[in-house]
Order: sequence, then C-alpha cells, then structure tokens
Amino acid sequence: MPEFHFIDAAPTPVGPFCHATETDGWVFLTGQMPTDPGDADAPLPEGIEAQARRVMDNLVLVLEGAELGLGDVVQCRCYLTEFERDFDAFNQVYMSYFPEGARPARTTIGVTALAVGALVEVDMVARRP
Repeated sequence: MPEFHFIDAAPTPVGPFCHATETDGWVFLTGQMPTDPGDADAPLPEGIEAQARRVMDNLVLVLEGAELGLGDVVQCRCYLTEFERDFDAFNQVYMSYFPEGARPARTTIGVTALAVGALVEVDMVARRP
C-alpha cells in the first residue's frame, strides 16, 4: 500500500495532492513551486535564481520530512517557463545543491505556464536506503 506524506514544514500544496507518495522504498515528490513555506499568500521571489533556490529548498523540506536527503534523490524533472532565457541560470542554482559526480538523472522541459505564475517547478524521485 502506498504511504502518502503530508509534511508540516513544507509549503501548502497548490492543488489537491500530497507532498510525496512512497511505495516499496521509492519516494515520489510532488513538484514544488517557489512558494513560501510559512506564508502561502506571500509574493513569489523575483527572478529565476531566487525562484530556483526556493523550489530546491522546498524540496529539501519535503525530503527531510520523509527522513531523506538530497543524497537519496535518483531523478529530477525540471520545468521552466522561459527555457532559453533561464536554463543556464537555473543550472547554476541546481548544481549548488548536488556535488559534482553525485548528481541525479534529470530531465528539463520548457513549458508554456506553471501554477501560481512560477518560472520553475521541480519534482524528484528518491530511494530510501
């Protein structure tokens, strides 16, 4: 049976879903937005770098709430609304969260829009040790 994780420290989900679902040691993290975990109504951070940091920090909150860390992540999917403009800047932020040689598999996709007017969203798959 899957386990559905709702993490108190993580931002309020922007839709009808949990923060993560776990089955057989695999943990699937819902895509996180650059929303403030302490105030769902706060304005989004300005610019791709600030939004990327907030998204990654929100994912860390979800991982920690599930007693995992970035070292347990095996795959990421990243969504950018301004792919050509923001890809390089997003990568700089993203690389600061994972050490070289231990970066998970990743797909980055350009999309036309994201919830709450965000520039970036990232979801993850982790494996419990």
